Amino acid sequence: MSGEVAIRRFPTLTVSTPRVHVRPLRADDAKPVSAIFADKQTQRWLPFQRELGQIDAGSWCTEMAQERRDSGNGDHYGVVRREDDQLVGCLWTKRTDWGCRVTEVSYAIAPEARGFGMAAEAIDAVAVALILEHGFQRLELRVAPGNIASRRVAEKAGFTYEGLLRNAGYVHSGRVDLEVWSLVAADLQH
Repeated sequence: MSGEVAIRRFPTLTVSTPRVHVRPLRADDAKPVSAIFADKQTQRWLPFQRELGQIDAGSWCTEMAQERRDSGNGDHYGVVRREDDQLVGCLWTKRTDWGCRVTEVSYAIAPEARGFGMAAEAIDAVAVALILEHGFQRLELRVAPGNIASRRVAEKAGFTYEGLLRNAGYVHSGRVDLEVWSLVAADLQH
C-alpha cells in the first residue's frame, strides 16, 4: 500500500415498506424539502446552527447530497408516502466510519405526516438495508433531550438507548447534550 486511503461511495438506497418509499433526493424535491426544513417544530431540533440561515433545499437535494455520497460520508433521501406519492420527509446519513461500518441517521418529517409512524418505518427500512445488504454493523440516532417525538421514533424503529453525550451537539437554540440510540447487526437476529 502506498499510504492511500480508499474512499468508499455511500450505497445508493431505495427501500419500500407498505406505506413509505425511501429514495435518493432529486432536484424536483426542493420545494417540499424547503417546506419541511422551514417548519418551526423541525427547526427547533435541526442540528444546524441558526446563524447559518435557512437550508438551501435545491443544494440539499443535489450538490450537497452528491458531495456527501461521493465522499463516502452518507447520503440524503426523501421519504415518500406511497398512498399519494407525496414527499413527506427527509432522511440523511452522516459521519460514516467505513472501518467500523457505522453511520448516523437523522430525519425530519413534514407536520402533516407526523404521528403516523412513517419516520420509524422509513428509518427501520433503511437500517435493515444498510445492515443486511451493505454490511453495516451499527447505526446511530442522536436525539436532543426534550425531543420526545424523536425518542419515540428511535424506540419504534428498534433502536436501543445507550446514554448521554454531554454538550455534544447543537440545535437552533444553541449547544445541547445528545442521547445516543443504536441499532446493531445482532439486533436483527432476534
